[in-house]
Amino acid sequence: MIELGQRQKDYQLRVDEILQGFFQVSEEHAPKLKSAMQYALFNGGKRMRPFLVYATGEMLGAKQQDLDYPAVAIECIHAYSLVHDDLPAMDDDDLRRGKATCHIAYDEATAILAGDALQTMAFDILANATLSHDSPKMQLALIKQLSHASGYDGMCGGQAIDLASTDKRISQAQLQQLHSLKTGALLRVAVSMAATLSPDVAPESTRLLNEFSVNLGLAFQVQDDILDIVGDSSTLGKPQGSDQAQNKSTYPSILGLRGAKDYLSQLHQQALHALRALPYNTSVLETFTDFTVQRNH
Repeated sequence: MIELGQRQKDYQLRVDEILQGFFQVSEEHAPKLKSAMQYALFNGGKRMRPFLVYATGEMLGAKQQDLDYPAVAIECIHAYSLVHDDLPAMDDDDLRRGKATCHIAYDEATAILAGDALQTMAFDILANATLSHDSPKMQLALIKQLSHASGYDGMCGGQAIDLASTDKRISQAQLQQLHSLKTGALLRVAVSMAATLSPDVAPESTRLLNEFSVNLGLAFQVQDDILDIVGDSSTLGKPQGSDQAQNKSTYPSILGLRGAKDYLSQLHQQALHALRALPYNTSVLETFTDFTVQRNH
């Protein structure tokens, strides 16, 4: 087994140092907004999406300094999405990772602006990236991928489906589409941006990487849904049963708890199968996949 914990800590430290560097050189004309942005970014997140960028890119032979840009950009997008998801007009949550959500810690207007600023920060990072080769071409490719995964055809579209589906009974296919966009799109683009920055990735490898990331994204959400039922509030960092309280459609509500666990196992094996078919050393990503489906928060 690969020692995942230390690798996660190393990547997290790298991401945090790079992000702190951006704030250190930014001006102080809106200190409350700047503080709220930092609050949203540095609130104990696991940096799973940056981990996927680094682990995939390093496996494929990309340079770590090139991977820094999509790794920190995707974390800005993820942080912004959580700030907006927690707003009263959306999921109306008071806790995130055991701490007050951004609009509770500051105020609603500041939280909205913090999310907006984090989103634009992501694309500013990519637009100003200094890459080791084909920089303008690669920058454009990364911006196109991340914007597509973040917007109507990705995360935002999925969130809209989620809001429209609350208090309604939807099918498993509809739920899968919802989470493929809302959660899965950013996990998939973490892998695809890493592949973009990697040399000589064959079309078959690209297909297998996409298959892996699709199954990983769904597995991540199925486990989230399971934890909402069986998890502990102090470990989850939010109230246990919050999805049920908001009458959201989840995999356990559609398949039953046992059925959801069986589906999670199926997705887990499909993700591992795709990885093992790749002509690379996939041990880190295999261990990460195991962690994703076995985590308790």
